[in-house]
Amino acid sequence: MSYLVPQIFRNRGGKVSDDTKQTQEVKVKRTAKNSVFLDLFQDKKNLLKLYKTLHPEDTDATEDTLDIVTIDNVLTDNLYNDLGIMVGNNRLLLLLEAQSSWTVNILIRILLYLAQSYHEYFERTSQSLYKSKKVKMPKPEMPKPELYVIYTGNKGRKPDTISLSQEFFDGSDIDIEIKAKVIYESDKDNIINEYIVFCKVFNEQIKEHGMTKQAVT
Repeated sequence: MSYLVPQIFRNRGGKVSDDTKQTQEVKVKRTAKNSVFLDLFQDKKNLLKLYKTLHPEDTDATEDTLDIVTIDNVLTDNLYNDLGIMVGNNRLLLLLEAQSSWTVNILIRILLYLAQSYHEYFERTSQSLYKSKKVKMPKPEMPKPELYVIYTGNKGRKPDTISLSQEFFDGSDIDIEIKAKVIYESDKDNIINEYIVFCKVFNEQIKEHGMTKQAVT
């Protein structure tokens, strides 16, 4: 397995800050994992690896066909590991990290994130939704959404797919549906699994050493 993720963590997540001027204790930034996630996939080479992990059949994909369309702080002022990728003009991938705390509330985040992503798509293409004429697309259809949750905790009996109707409406037929594939740790050697493994090691270090410099050295 590559050591790509730990290397980025040492470069970025290892940065420390003083909580007060009165103490010499150095604490690790609580946003360490977030910095790794964002820095890792800002690199187009890593972004392409991520996409090919999800779509190995797409042999035509290149760095130039991928654009990052991540929305900053869509719900709160806190930093979340959310990544939006536009593939050409016909595929929109949203990846949200649930970290190690399992919550189906992430489906609500996905719903709002997807709506905002389409809103920004129409703004970027200078199209109005309030005119009677149907908006134009590079292709006949809108960019097709693909929704993923990266879960860095233990899978246990958690599902491979979660949906808005099942989790919030008792499986009833609703007029709008959100389904997301959940990605867990596996024995596969790919960039997503590397990141999940890194997060687990990071959490173990924090449990042992607390939020201190020892946790990352």
